[in-house]
Amino acid sequence: MNNTPISDTLALRATASAFDAQRGKLPVPGVPHRSPDSVAVARQISELGQMINGLGDEVLFRAADQNREAHTVRVITSFAAAVRPAGEAASALGAVADQLSFLNQTERLRDQTDARDAREAAARVMEDALGTADTALRAAADSLHAASATVWPPPVRLQAARSRSTTAAPSPAPHPTTVPAAAAPADRIARSR
Repeated sequence: MNNTPISDTLALRATASAFDAQRGKLPVPGVPHRSPDSVAVARQISELGQMINGLGDEVLFRAADQNREAHTVRVITSFAAAVRPAGEAASALGAVADQLSFLNQTERLRDQTDARDAREAAARVMEDALGTADTALRAAADSLHAASATVWPPPVRLQAARSRSTTAAPSPAPHPTTVPAAAAPADRIARSR
């Protein structure tokens, strides 16, 4: 595997996209096809573990290279920094799995007042944990996307297109021969309604 700015940028972008994909897989309480499920959550924890292992491999591969390019330190730092939010997301999903297990164990007791209160608290803990996982995965993806732009910036044409965005463009000044709306004849305004 070569260690060029282009290959490193592609690796950073691919990893960022993988974090975006994990974020898209997060369960959403109350949504029928995306409700938390023990098997799906366990699978996602396993996938995040593989991603953390992949981040470690990316760091190790570059750190062990004796012929480092000038950009390599930034790439190593970026992959290493993504480990923390990936771990936070995996940990948060571990909390979701724990709460799902509790809900499964107490299903037969759900009509009892104490169990109902505990089950409601478990649902709140699960929602908070899913929010933490979402935030962590977004942070990992965003930092890797940003890092890829520092290693190999987007083409000049793309940068120019972004700078011409309509949100950044000033509104045009009125033409001097244009009659302001307030000075328009009343019958012209009435006809336009």
